[in-house]
Amino acid sequence: MADREFEIIVYGATGFTGRLVAEYLAANYRQVKWAMAGRSLTKLQEVRDEIGAPADTPLLTANADDPAALKAMTARAQVVITTVGPYQLYGEPLLAACVETGTAYVDLCGEPNFMHDMIGKYQDAAKASGARIVFSCGFDSIPFDLGVWTVEQAVIAKFGKPAPRVKGRVRAMKGTFSGGTFASGKATAMAAAKDPAVFKALIDPFALTPGFEGPSQPKGVLPEYDEAVGGWVAPFMMAVINTKNVHRTNFLAGHPYGEDFQYDEMMVAPGIGDIGKAAAEAIAKMNPMNSEKGPAPGEGPGKEERETGYYDIAFIAEMPSGERLTASVKGDRDPGYGSTSKMIAESALCLIRDVQGEGGIWTPGALMAEPLRKRLEAKAGLTFAIE
Repeated sequence: MADREFEIIVYGATGFTGRLVAEYLAANYRQVKWAMAGRSLTKLQEVRDEIGAPADTPLLTANADDPAALKAMTARAQVVITTVGPYQLYGEPLLAACVETGTAYVDLCGEPNFMHDMIGKYQDAAKASGARIVFSCGFDSIPFDLGVWTVEQAVIAKFGKPAPRVKGRVRAMKGTFSGGTFASGKATAMAAAKDPAVFKALIDPFALTPGFEGPSQPKGVLPEYDEAVGGWVAPFMMAVINTKNVHRTNFLAGHPYGEDFQYDEMMVAPGIGDIGKAAAEAIAKMNPMNSEKGPAPGEGPGKEERETGYYDIAFIAEMPSGERLTASVKGDRDPGYGSTSKMIAESALCLIRDVQGEGGIWTPGALMAEPLRKRLEAKAGLTFAIE
């Protein structure tokens, strides 16, 4: 791998998030051998110049539906970052090319049906070729995956055993979503309406742990009063994917959280008493994915919106004795784009610089929890703390 032409290829560099990833690498990693890739050479040239990347930044063209071109491209890189979604529509040929060429791969996938299918189809081949395939390297699901890992490490150090119950609670968040996220949500909803197997993958907490079925999980679909946060909580839109990734991390790592582990995610509603209850009920009724019209692919929040965004998530570990321990994960940019673009870039660098690990389909937490957490704190504006 070390003798490949590029350390990193950013595939989808002309899309909204791909452009942010390329901009981040151009600004912070001039010494890295990296290339921008996409369908159109003209657009790649435009984006390269607009983001201030060096004029000699290599530009590669390959269509998402051209397996030969994708194989030739992936064979030149140690790791490919792909932001080209919806992955269930456009992702498999690139993933297959990385598996075939033994190339590491990171994406921003929040589509459980796609991930479930790819695990079944490519896990053995990836293991054989040495390709380390890592899904969900953005806000879905790194802060949650590593947040649970952080609190469980602290619990094991303090109590000598893991907490069988962790609550993920989004205490504050400011950010919006892009056309790519909207398109992925719509594609998943359409697939679920057509295919009962897709719907099953969406509602099964253990859809990504083949052969392992854990205990019944908290549903998190209705507003409720949560004594652990002293207020009302409401359903959290991204829980459907994050919870599955957390269970997959536990599964891949040999169940360090225990085989009886329970986990859910909800949003803390503002206000106390009846005001908090009303706020939680209002949040529960909001689902931007139910809208017929959302931002178009390529659209998303502006620079000021991204830079003034943030998030604050608590992970509350509860012991059978009633004792609790809380960890927090905070980010200094809007979650979906400003923070996500830094997280996926650092995940790619972590894969090729900080960790080994055998081939297969991984989660960030199962393959690179500690080194990735250190990178994110040092470089990407995230903080992890025990409260």
